[in-house]
Amino acid sequence: MTTSPLERAADSFAAELARQRTGRGLSKKQLAVLMGFDPSYVSHVEGRRHRPTEDFARRAEAVLEASGAIWQRFREYDDLRHARTGQPQREPHLPGQWLPPGTGLVVERELATLTHADEGYRCVIHRELYNAGTEPVTRYLVRVAVDRYPNDPGRSNRHHREHPLTFAELQIQARRDDGGGDPEPMHWRAKHDRDAFKEIWLLFENEERRFPLYPGDRATIEYAYSVGQEKWGPWFQRAVRLPTRQLAVRLDLPAALDPQVWGVETSLSAEEGPLRTAPQRHDEGDRAIYDWQTDDPPLNARYRMQWRFRARPDNEPDLGPGGARVRPSDRMRGLGIVQRGDDLLRQRARPFDLPADEHVARDVVDRLTMALARLDELHPFSKGVGVAAPQFGIGRAAAVVRPPDRSAEPVVLLNPRVVDADLETDEQYEGCLSFFDHRGLVPRPLRLDVEHAQWDGSRVITSFEFGMARLVAHEIDHLEGRLYVDRMAPGVPLVPVEEYRETGHPWRY
Repeated sequence: MTTSPLERAADSFAAELARQRTGRGLSKKQLAVLMGFDPSYVSHVEGRRHRPTEDFARRAEAVLEASGAIWQRFREYDDLRHARTGQPQREPHLPGQWLPPGTGLVVERELATLTHADEGYRCVIHRELYNAGTEPVTRYLVRVAVDRYPNDPGRSNRHHREHPLTFAELQIQARRDDGGGDPEPMHWRAKHDRDAFKEIWLLFENEERRFPLYPGDRATIEYAYSVGQEKWGPWFQRAVRLPTRQLAVRLDLPAALDPQVWGVETSLSAEEGPLRTAPQRHDEGDRAIYDWQTDDPPLNARYRMQWRFRARPDNEPDLGPGGARVRPSDRMRGLGIVQRGDDLLRQRARPFDLPADEHVARDVVDRLTMALARLDELHPFSKGVGVAAPQFGIGRAAAVVRPPDRSAEPVVLLNPRVVDADLETDEQYEGCLSFFDHRGLVPRPLRLDVEHAQWDGSRVITSFEFGMARLVAHEIDHLEGRLYVDRMAPGVPLVPVEEYRETGHPWRY
């Protein structure tokens, strides 16, 4: 069942009203008394039985001190109502009247500029503020978040745990400009300190004096910070946390890197989708400048600009201390995974005597399962992933395989052996945790029947197909002292992982 934009706007108003009311611990009756309305009227508006009026929206905004959220939802609804009925549009709101009294701090215009240079990124936020509230504003909350690998949260979390963002490197600078003289420097104070996230209070004061933003007054604040390239991924996000009239974003990127820029947006009432207007590019010397803006963005909307440099591989190598390149195999070795060249990888694993060895087998499987969890933090492994005991220096016949579907339980293989295989094979690229710097084309059967042991020593036969057959075959090879390179056709070269990232593709069945 579909609804019209007007109905969705009315729903959003009712939902925002209910959210603000319950967030302040008020019943509908209590809110009605504070607003001067009959309790049944508030109930009818929240239940969508009555349409909101301008007077109702203004009173609710003032009583609930909703920072403009209720009033903005009403304006969205009212604009659609006028357009639908053919009524003439209302006169545009004057700058000081665009929100009702008591709204609080609002942003009349923001320009956020991100500049990329060899040493990293410099972000400058220029924000024009208006105090539509009833109290002086003495501080302003700033949030700084980094995400080195935005499409791989586990890897990003691990990276920032090892290389946390620090206040010292941010080099925070802030100032307030009233337009009547030299800008005043603003002191700042830390609020929250996390590995990849900082919250900072910008204070309307310095060592010389205090300069609160009083009700009805305007001021421009500008703050800037720096982040090294090793901590900043290819994205820049702006979140609308205060009522905002205009939001503009500028990306200043090196033209020599041949940047390609796009963006997405989302809000509380809409799923993520592309920006409604495309960023516009113009070149200034050796710089590629991308500009984008929007008017009256909804509260809690998020706008994310993303890019890639076509003159540089998308997946840059990891950098360790001092900027030295960290090979993928080094990361695996750091997790305790035995690498190619170790004799243990060429030895047949010893089977368990079940059920007598049950406790030993469970200990080994627990270790392999924990290793899978750590691996998922390091790499997405969208095709699925498996680990075998010999890869951790354990010469026993156990392997655990996680299917591509992460909601499925991992498959535990004890003393496995292939009892039947499809004659039809296909050839796909494989990688190996013990040989992670390369990928290779490996032929495998499209179906495997595998006999394996249960904890009590009984044996079952499980049939695996397509991608799971390939994963299981790979791990059984480990238990028999083989690597995937042993299965490759003669003369077929290995592909360095950097090249594979550019040319590889998911397994196809």
